[in-house]
Amino acid sequence: MTHDVAFLDALSLDGRVETDRETLEAYSHDESPHPPSLPDAVVHAASTDDVSAVLAACEERGVPVTPRSGGSSIEGNPIPTAGGVLLDTFPMDDVEVHAADRLAIAEPGVVYDDLNDVLAEYGLRFAPGIAAGDRATVGGMVANDASGLNAVKYGVTGDHVRRLTVVLADGRVLRFGRDVAKSASGYRLKDLLVGSEGTLGVVTEVALSLEPVPKTRRAALAAFPTRGAAGEAVAHVMASRLTPGAIEYLDADAVALLNETNDAGLPEAPHVLVELHGTTDAGVETDLDVVRDACTDAECESFETASETEIDRLWAARRDVYPAACDYREDATVAFIGDVVVPVSRYPEIVERAAALADDLGIAAPCVGHAGDGNLHFLPIADLDDEDEFGRAMELNDRMVRAAIEMGGTSTGEHGVGVGKREFMREEHDGAVDVMRDLKETLDPAGILNPGKVLPEE
Repeated sequence: MTHDVAFLDALSLDGRVETDRETLEAYSHDESPHPPSLPDAVVHAASTDDVSAVLAACEERGVPVTPRSGGSSIEGNPIPTAGGVLLDTFPMDDVEVHAADRLAIAEPGVVYDDLNDVLAEYGLRFAPGIAAGDRATVGGMVANDASGLNAVKYGVTGDHVRRLTVVLADGRVLRFGRDVAKSASGYRLKDLLVGSEGTLGVVTEVALSLEPVPKTRRAALAAFPTRGAAGEAVAHVMASRLTPGAIEYLDADAVALLNETNDAGLPEAPHVLVELHGTTDAGVETDLDVVRDACTDAECESFETASETEIDRLWAARRDVYPAACDYREDATVAFIGDVVVPVSRYPEIVERAAALADDLGIAAPCVGHAGDGNLHFLPIADLDDEDEFGRAMELNDRMVRAAIEMGGTSTGEHGVGVGKREFMREEHDGAVDVMRDLKETLDPAGILNPGKVLPEE
């Protein structure tokens, strides 16, 4: 499907418009395995006024608009499946810090790690702790309600959004929310935009609440005889008085990869990595005893602690699981990063289910996860050109998603719905999908905003 985008040349924009083939191909895909799709033009927006002008002109002509920022999405969220205009907000990267309010005002193109580099000068940080922090942007994080390893203590992106500047499909620029810690005034419209993946409006500025950088950090790494035992340890920790700064799960296959590629020297068994944050060394040491007791109750086979200077080494090993899995076979790579969430009490079940399903399908699929909030990632390794093997990897994803939903969980904890998870929306949300569709039609009656995403085909 192609669209006449010559009207873009008549717009008075601060940014620029590109229609050459090389640029269109560069913006036709994200980091997912979903098929690319060429836009008809790429608009590099430099301001809210640019976004407003483009949307108003596109709505008038019925031209689809796909918002995009960093392009690190892995569910096809910014793929322009209907052609039209790819609206790139990455050039919008201004930041203001209001330290007394613990607030950052950021444009959508601000990269997560870059934002935290700025905030470190004030002893503050934006805390969700996402894995792709060197590429992911504030705009994408809001669009997907992204999170990561620190979400168990500090919450997901949406928990930090106080106010959004939003451009609706008709070009109207509105403010949703206020730059204050609390407000009981009116509907919480900002929360409708968080996680909407650009299907309801385009965010051009975000007011984010911030957290102080922890004064004291300690970590513990425990090995367990089975996946289920590791899951039980997670449940025990979360049932205690503690809220850890992070609590991560690595299965035996993930640990074996680290040993092979990084000489990690770890027992090839399921592991749980816990990080604790506090204001005093004594307080964190007391919390560490609680974690040790929880792991002992789950029959851990080893329990090691790490000082603040050693923690970064542990997290580096955790981050290396994905590249290690990609390099595991010369003829294959990680087909996709699976992303499901279950209630923490069901975590032992979902980690065991992942292993059983992978064995049943004959797929190597090491697992890691932000276990403290019930999030599990599975990394099926497959030859993307082998139709049968790739099909079995996709079947693993389908079965895992349905298992998570059956356990009272969700199809996606932090990657969003995009193209890949649309088919599960009705199964997960039932009649609420109809309300979502009504909201979409109210805010985007012409259906130009990121078509083919989030809502299922019906």
